[in-house]
Amino acid sequence: MAKRRVVKASGAKTSGAKACVDPTRLEIFKNIFHSVAEEMGAALRRSAFSPNIKERRDYSCAVYDADGRVLAMGDHMPVHLGSMPASVAAARAAFALEPGDIALLNDPFAGGTHLPDLTMVMPIFVGAPTGATAVAGGAPSFYVANRAHHADVGGALAGSMGPAREIFQEGVRIPPVKIFRRGDLNADVMALLLANVRTPTEREGDLAAQFAACRTGERRLHEIVAKYGVAEVAAYGGHLLDYSAEMMRAALRVVPSGVYAAEDFLDGDGVNDEPIRIRVRVEIGRGCAKVDFTGSSPQCAGNVNAVEAIAVSAACYVFRCLLSEDVPATSGLMTPIEVIAPSGTIVNAQPPAAVAGGNVETSQRMVDTLLRALAKAVPGRIPAASQGTMNNLTLGGRDPRRGGAPFAYYETTAGGMGARPTKDGASAIHTHMTNSWNTPVEVFEQVYPVRMHRYAVRRGSGGRGRYNGGDGIIREIEFLTDMRVGLLCDRRKRGPYGLAGGEDGGVGKNSVGANGKSIPLPGKCSLQAKSGSVLKIETPGGGGWGRLTRGNKSSKTRKKR
Repeated sequence: MAKRRVVKASGAKTSGAKACVDPTRLEIFKNIFHSVAEEMGAALRRSAFSPNIKERRDYSCAVYDADGRVLAMGDHMPVHLGSMPASVAAARAAFALEPGDIALLNDPFAGGTHLPDLTMVMPIFVGAPTGATAVAGGAPSFYVANRAHHADVGGALAGSMGPAREIFQEGVRIPPVKIFRRGDLNADVMALLLANVRTPTEREGDLAAQFAACRTGERRLHEIVAKYGVAEVAAYGGHLLDYSAEMMRAALRVVPSGVYAAEDFLDGDGVNDEPIRIRVRVEIGRGCAKVDFTGSSPQCAGNVNAVEAIAVSAACYVFRCLLSEDVPATSGLMTPIEVIAPSGTIVNAQPPAAVAGGNVETSQRMVDTLLRALAKAVPGRIPAASQGTMNNLTLGGRDPRRGGAPFAYYETTAGGMGARPTKDGASAIHTHMTNSWNTPVEVFEQVYPVRMHRYAVRRGSGGRGRYNGGDGIIREIEFLTDMRVGLLCDRRKRGPYGLAGGEDGGVGKNSVGANGKSIPLPGKCSLQAKSGSVLKIETPGGGGWGRLTRGNKSSKTRKKR
């Protein structure tokens, strides 16, 4: 029997400082900390080499207090932001961080999520100059951290997201290490990392962009402390934690007390076709919530296993969505929420499980299941299921246009948003745990040996109802050279659920063809594609909300695909 793991998020301890809180000052500091995270993200994006970070914006940045609690998150990727406190905690536990140090890690079983997400954690010592090379006494006053998805981190298949049965096949695994030590690059660690990836120049450029983001956060926090003083900055950081916790408690008090349960399924793990259950039981009462994933399937042979940081991240995202006001995105949000993630299950896998898909696919299904449960409590506030997958695509090979230079590409693909209780769902959009953009066709074709034949809305793929689910999209990509192609998708067997009598959204489809012939592809696969072949990805539509009525003309005239 799987051992239960109870997780209290890093906001479990609040500052306790209640007196003398100036609400105007509180709003100022909320925006100050948020602006630091946002500027870090801008520096990372502008400096990055890969389209995945520069164009798709697959990165996240955040600011933490001296105890590793979140003070502000950038408006970045929910799956990153909710799980990144575990990386900060892992770095703090691994070794003493000194001025000028930057820790690097990606180990999913030591604070990470999946291997392509490289996380950097930097301590901020307000008594030491920026970029300090000398050791200063005392502990850090703050931390800054960023996470970026790298298009390749080695492993058996290009893109590091292909089918695998254990983590050792997925890429280079990095426990917390010091990539910078007292302001100096640890060249040995960098050399070891670059020797194990297919595109070392691009990886080095993206890592440099992450360094720049850390330095940007360091400079801004020094400026803030110089202006307001460390005591006031730290105090209002604590007040923000307390305020966020109180606002979450207030939101939970509005939800009727009770126990709400739901389950949903992943199509399979890429090894077996058996559906994988995500089960959740949400208990609400007295301004608190308990999220219990007991009953979810055991960890599987394929790569859709999630680590417990992902379970916490999914819960954080869903409950943050219940807030109707502009509440500071701090660790305080999770203070009234307990997450139970049973060890050895699909929501809290143990080594040496493969985990690449847990971060991108299982996280989405956790959200779907949590929202389905909460729809029983507050039906007028919960949308139908969105596409429920990130439709991950990886490409890798050698580009004949650049003398046979190696390339690796990764992207997620948008789909349909679930219909809402008052309006249709949006079409062709990233939803829930991903907040990325697309790679513009012009950039895609310029950087990689591909040609885009079609990029269009998949009309009629959204579920019908009083309000229709959003439509997915269709992408047809021609390969201009032989290359390795990987697909990691879900919702290919079961469409996203409708709510309140609305229809389910259409399932996704994948196929590859050449010379007028096409063959279907499973949702999770890897293949060696020939030059001239065309990959077609049709993403799921969102579920509909409410029963179709005679007066709903827009729904009646819509053709179901």
